[in-house]
Amino acid sequence: MTQYPDAIRTVRWMVRDTFRQSVATKLFWAMLGLTLLCAAFCFSLTVEAATERPRHPAELPTYLPKGEKTPEVVAEGVRVADGKVTLGFGLFEYPITKNKSDAVRVILVWLAGIVADTVGVLLALLWTAGFLPTFLEPAAVTVLLAKPAPRWAVLAGKYIGVVLFVALQSTMFVGATWLATGAATGVWEGTYWVAVPLLVVNFAVFYAVSALLAVCTRSTVVSVFGTLLFWLLCWAMNFTHHKLASDPVPGSTRAASVLVQAGYWTLPKPLDMGGIFFDAMKAEEYASPIPELAAAKARGTYHPEMAVLTSLVFAAAALAVAGYEFRHMDY
Repeated sequence: MTQYPDAIRTVRWMVRDTFRQSVATKLFWAMLGLTLLCAAFCFSLTVEAATERPRHPAELPTYLPKGEKTPEVVAEGVRVADGKVTLGFGLFEYPITKNKSDAVRVILVWLAGIVADTVGVLLALLWTAGFLPTFLEPAAVTVLLAKPAPRWAVLAGKYIGVVLFVALQSTMFVGATWLATGAATGVWEGTYWVAVPLLVVNFAVFYAVSALLAVCTRSTVVSVFGTLLFWLLCWAMNFTHHKLASDPVPGSTRAASVLVQAGYWTLPKPLDMGGIFFDAMKAEEYASPIPELAAAKARGTYHPEMAVLTSLVFAAAALAVAGYEFRHMDY
């Protein structure tokens, strides 16, 4: 029974060491700098448009262009775009076909769905991929393994530490951009905070693969490129599944369909993670949905809860294999 207090202390020490490592390598400050840069971008927004209004259930998410505002159109009650968004404190501007609240929500969807959920997660995987290989070098880990601490606790502590570090950075990113956007536009979209757990889950799933590669190879290069290639594979499989479900390829066989289904349900689903945030923000009311996801929803083949669950199961399996390999690794 004494191994469990030792394991808990080991996990806590590894979490603390991960944050210390992030500061020592300047990674903490680099990610914080990107957050502040995005916050400055949000603070530079100016939206000149009509305020929020009641929305008809059958209303289309776009308006007519501003130049088509004729007496006949006005008489019919058709809404015509007459607003604009300025960026960079007035350096750039573009017309919008939405009201003020919808224009701000579109920007938030892009920030969380593209900048953070895709670019941000990939950069986090890239920058943290070296944490485990560096730690697993014999000169670094043998000092810890010489003490009575279970190896699984060492690996789990490092993994949890990196995930908590990314969770902190995700919270600061969402919080800073939310505050800056709200202060600049007066639109405070609380649903935007849903992005935090989705970003953390998405990163945690793929970092489990990075941990497995690190344990098996002890190579930062393999961990970086292997994880990025695996992310591309998962995204392509996720996209292909929804694409074939809505638009079957002529000549495809039953075996091909079974293979795609097996790959989809086995592998993580980064595209579906973005779809969950899109739905949480009710973005279909003011932005064009992803055609493949929209088609999957129409056919009943899109199950967000199962997408999250199966992705987490895959991550748990990858960590279990990594723990087994680490346990039997010679130093």
